Amino acid sequence: MDPDLQSLFDAARVARARAYAPYSRFAVGAALRDADGRVHAGCNVENAAYPVGSCAEAGAIAAMVAEGGRAIRTMLVMGPGPGLVTPCGACRQRIREFATPGAVIHVADDDGIRARFTLGSLLPDSFGPENLAHA
Repeated sequence: MDPDLQSLFDAARVARARAYAPYSRFAVGAALRDADGRVHAGCNVENAAYPVGSCAEAGAIAAMVAEGGRAIRTMLVMGPGPGLVTPCGACRQRIREFATPGAVIHVADDDGIRARFTLGSLLPDSFGPENLAHA
């Protein structure tokens, strides 16, 4: 694995280990690299009132924004089980706010990268910030 991808993998693994998932027991970690090359990570945080939990991707994006970042270059999402743990629909839109359709989203488990997608393939014909530039 190349060093840039390895740093995302390692950051997502650390974040996943810190996830707060007492209800689902489904821990997810995410890490992204911003336009300046910085890595930001997040984990899912559940809540007894299920709708108010937050996804790992949302946490990584919030960490990036808190550090002054505004553009996602690439992201890695890590979760358990035999199925691919891709971003949920809401997180796909969150990612779209800060990434171009060509941004690569890596999907992994503890053993390594399982799949790669562009944001455009996960969220085709998406609505993004540029749509509002003409309002």
